[in-house]
Amino acid sequence: MPTNPARTTPRRRSINLTISEDVIGEAKSLSLNTSQAAEAGIREAVRQARETVWRTENRAAIAAHNARVENDGVLLTPDWAQD
Repeated sequence: MPTNPARTTPRRRSINLTISEDVIGEAKSLSLNTSQAAEAGIREAVRQARETVWRTENRAAIAAHNARVENDGVLLTPDWAQD
């Protein structure tokens, strides 16, 4: 039976990180899994960077859309917003 790639666990790789002693000390005192915390932080940084790139690449389209809505209003009014 073929495996579903979406359900498989991504390969993990060991790396070295340099982290401030006070930060790592506090994390350990709180019994945090520092590998998971670092991965979560990196995931969030990647998400934010992708969002920034997307906004930059689509700046003109966003501005054009906002200008059209400003001039002409929305194309459709949802039922919940009608009087």
